[in-house]
Amino acid sequence: MNKAFVREQESTAEFCPRCGTKGEVVSGETIRHHLPPERPLGLAEPASFCPSPGCAVVYFDGLERTITVEELKAPVYPKDPEAPICACFGLTRDDIEQDIEEGVTTRVKAILEKARTAEAHCAQAAVNGRSCVPYVQKYYMQCLQARKRS
Repeated sequence: MNKAFVREQESTAEFCPRCGTKGEVVSGETIRHHLPPERPLGLAEPASFCPSPGCAVVYFDGLERTITVEELKAPVYPKDPEAPICACFGLTRDDIEQDIEEGVTTRVKAILEKARTAEAHCAQAAVNGRSCVPYVQKYYMQCLQARKRS
């Protein structure tokens, strides 16, 4: 049979071996930043981040080796909702909720501005190696919608 008509099997390397969520490629630098110094990386590159808040797997590779939340040196968002959403500057869900309650965007705007500066070190500090801006915006909108419904 001609290979043009045969569907290639999808790689499972990009899906979390525990929950099946599509992973986000992450660098070894990011992973090492979140592990205690004595913990070897133990993952092949490319490694992925599992963005599912309810899954205990944080990082995984194509061989289904994993690093779980218990192995990290500190809690991280979105795995722990009490951890700062912004790992660089410490913005929390409480800060966003306070902005909504006060009817201002002071804290949220400050983080969005800081995220564009050289001070932001998302590639290391953020658990997924990316800017927190999408998480901040998503949580802000969720809170805003919840307030409008009540």
